[in-house]
Amino acid sequence: MLFSRNMWGYLAREVAKKLIAEWSDRDQAVPALNEKVHAALLDELALEDRINDEVRVILEAYSDEMQRAGANYQEMFRKVKPN
Repeated sequence: MLFSRNMWGYLAREVAKKLIAEWSDRDQAVPALNEKVHAALLDELALEDRINDEVRVILEAYSDEMQRAGANYQEMFRKVKPN
């Protein structure tokens, strides 16, 4: 996770503000849009966390081999994790 959950909330509000500014000037749409954007960002964050956990499990299975080979954990993490 690159950002804290509070940062994701902030980003959701900022995205919502920009969308509202472009599409309408109705203030009642802001809270609902904030909530939907925040939920979408948290879904993406949760997915990223699950992928990271899966990569850690894979690397754990090969930890002895990696240690013998002198492999760098961070480098192997980037190689195993899908883009």
